[in-house]
Amino acid sequence: MNEKKDILNLLDFIRQSPTAYHAIETAARCLERFTHLEEHEPWHLKAGGRYYVTRNQSSIIAFVMPEDTFSHFQIVASHSDSPMFRIKEHPEMGDKGHYVRLDVEGYGGMIMSSWMDRPLSVAGRLVVKTPQGVESRLVDAGRDLVLIPNVAIHMNREVNEGFKFQAHVDTMPLWGTGGTEGTFLDVMAEAAGVKQEDILGHDLYVYNRMPGTVWGGKNEFFSAPRIDNLECAYSSLQALLQSKPGNQVNVCAIFDNEEVGSESRQGAASTFLSDVLNRILLARGMTGEDAMRAVTSSVMVSADNAHATHPNHPEYADPYNQVFMNEGIVIKFSARQKYTTDGLSEAVFTEVCRQAGVPVQHFANRSDMPGGSTLGRISGSQVSILSVDIGLAQLAMHSSYETAGVQDLDSMVRGLTAFYQTRVKMLGDGRWALDRQSHA
Repeated sequence: MNEKKDILNLLDFIRQSPTAYHAIETAARCLERFTHLEEHEPWHLKAGGRYYVTRNQSSIIAFVMPEDTFSHFQIVASHSDSPMFRIKEHPEMGDKGHYVRLDVEGYGGMIMSSWMDRPLSVAGRLVVKTPQGVESRLVDAGRDLVLIPNVAIHMNREVNEGFKFQAHVDTMPLWGTGGTEGTFLDVMAEAAGVKQEDILGHDLYVYNRMPGTVWGGKNEFFSAPRIDNLECAYSSLQALLQSKPGNQVNVCAIFDNEEVGSESRQGAASTFLSDVLNRILLARGMTGEDAMRAVTSSVMVSADNAHATHPNHPEYADPYNQVFMNEGIVIKFSARQKYTTDGLSEAVFTEVCRQAGVPVQHFANRSDMPGGSTLGRISGSQVSILSVDIGLAQLAMHSSYETAGVQDLDSMVRGLTAFYQTRVKMLGDGRWALDRQSHA
């Protein structure tokens, strides 16, 4: 792979994906040779066919059917959403004719200070009335539109001493001066090419539109918004496109709402994945025990980025299970089952990567610092299969501008491609065979 070219392609993917809705639209464009299925319509799946289906415009599942009969599924799961500010239904907050601010609510666990004093924009979707009923239209203002200003240090002497932001006071974006009341939705309607009076609802978010960049003494780092988790989403798509299955169905699932617990109809805790797997089984005439055997024999890779050891604060990392940028795929462990990896799934994935020449490293939180969880554990409550949690090491997770390693993108794409091209066959409880297949 050409590392610089591939990173630039990733940064372009991120630029086109300011919200989960846009990320799924961008992913669908990558799948131009796949057939788009609708959940409410019949599915007619062919051997060797390539398909994708979306839910709520913010989650997508793509899959590739083998040429012959299949025995199981091999799944890579990631997520489309990132922490940001959601704009409330009645967005404008007037202030005695001098300022107009937007009323927002934090979505996900964000580093609030990273959103201050930088030009921001607004994107999402508008739901508009049509002659047939209603229709969702994606929208992106596409320009610097709002800003969240800090209070000057002269008035807030504690800002550098652990200042606590008040969510309903300090994080309201400035929209305009007096006289701009009532114009916000007009601007968004114009950006979407619709009339303001036709807007019946909206899902709009404030996002950081600062372009991504490659930097460092040897150009070994890159920074951008929403690296968590669009890097893994992009990598899994590229791996699916570059691979060809044996006698398994390869699946790429990108879910919404991971940052707020996944408990939505389009999240990993929903029936979306199990619905799609069951419909694939039904379309190929597999029911009852045969269907249960196929699911039980399946394997999932839950791909969501990991915390690199911080250069200024190595004490936050476990001293013997540290991970670093540009040193390969991270396999994640948690005694609390925040991550799904166990010795068996670790061994399977590590061997897949070893055969492909892909480096891996191992992460665990400090024992007195519980970390977050991933969608692997949550989706496992719907589809109970062998699962491993992986990611790539990054800094400043949940900042509005994050940092990761240039070389790691290549490792992730090659590792996931190898997973898709290795038949991971269940021989019995605790016993699996790996059959790596080569394809031109």
